[in-house]
Amino acid sequence: MEDALDRRAKAGRVGAMQLRIGSVPHLNVRPLIYGIEPEMTFCTPACLADAMHRREFDVGLVPVAEVLLHDQYDIINNIGVVSFGAVTSVFLVHRVPPEQIRNIAVDPSSRSSVWLLRVLLAERFGIEPKFHPCTADCEATFVFGDDAINRLARVPDEPRLDLGAAWTDWTGLPFVYAVWAAQRGVANTALAAKLRQAKADGLAHLDEIIAKTTEATPEIRRDYLTRRIRYDLDDAAKRGLKKFQDCLVKLNLVEPHELRFVE
Repeated sequence: MEDALDRRAKAGRVGAMQLRIGSVPHLNVRPLIYGIEPEMTFCTPACLADAMHRREFDVGLVPVAEVLLHDQYDIINNIGVVSFGAVTSVFLVHRVPPEQIRNIAVDPSSRSSVWLLRVLLAERFGIEPKFHPCTADCEATFVFGDDAINRLARVPDEPRLDLGAAWTDWTGLPFVYAVWAAQRGVANTALAAKLRQAKADGLAHLDEIIAKTTEATPEIRRDYLTRRIRYDLDDAAKRGLKKFQDCLVKLNLVEPHELRFVE
């Protein structure tokens, strides 16, 4: 087992190394990777999580399912992709009332959001529907990420269950979708400072990000990035993350472990 001295030595070396950094390509992370995009490799959420677990990346802006599933990461403090209330990019489109849903078409490339859906359906509606490939004809279809943003622009009035709103209504807490995770022992103050500077630069250039991106409409992008998504992994967000972990443990989807936050 790597001891504290070995970890400090390793952390000192990575300052001079080119870290392998991964991220999802979605609109909601653009403010967190501003200026460092050329250094990154982009993957779907599930592929990124699997690559991080295989240690193919040193650092990743990963879906929270990965840090809850595997106890091998340090989480960079004070940075996250978070919502409090309606998020508008993670929702369930349904043709019948939620409590009557028996079959759902899902895209498996987002493990965190699918787990959130399972938690909410079990805890809020007392149902455990069957999940099917996203091409299946079901009473409900799960949509997330940029696909959800674009669908919101095309079909604004269809019946949908916003998972961010449902989570906050049920728990009173924010929901955390993604965090910066580093392989244990890799994170150091220089890395954390770099990621915080990217966040600060991105938030300072939201108008530029909104103008240069193409998802949905400028109005939807502005509402999404300024009102729906938060980027602070604060104490309330950490409580929401712990609540989600407890729910996943209850459903036997993860084993409990302590989450480690680093400055």
